[in-house]
Amino acid sequence: QVQLVESGGGSVQPGGSLRLSCAASGFSLDRYAMAWFRQAPGKEREGVSCISPSASYIYYRDSVKGRFTISRDNAKNLVYLQMNSLKPEDTAIYYCAADRSVSAYCSSSSKPYEYWGQGTQVTVSS
Repeated sequence: QVQLVESGGGSVQPGGSLRLSCAASGFSLDRYAMAWFRQAPGKEREGVSCISPSASYIYYRDSVKGRFTISRDNAKNLVYLQMNSLKPEDTAIYYCAADRSVSAYCSSSSKPYEYWGQGTQVTVSS
């Protein structure tokens, strides 16, 4: 059974850090582009970051550049999102997603992604 499970969310104060993990089961991540999306209450889902299958291409949305770092460990079937200098506007449910990619790139759009996790809540508040 194909499954993505996120973990690592929680509540932090502004300026704090969290590390999200996404564990894949039922398939091997090494042929998949992986991405993190987020959705805040009342807002549309948006792409936060993505990483190509070989990690040769990485995308970050402008608002998280310099603060978030995406990485992957294909041997362990894991993808990470290190989030530093968190801001209240980072508050959202964060989802990981997988796209069976034949490209050396990854997409910031949700369209190509076939598998999705259930999400993990990140709350940044003082």
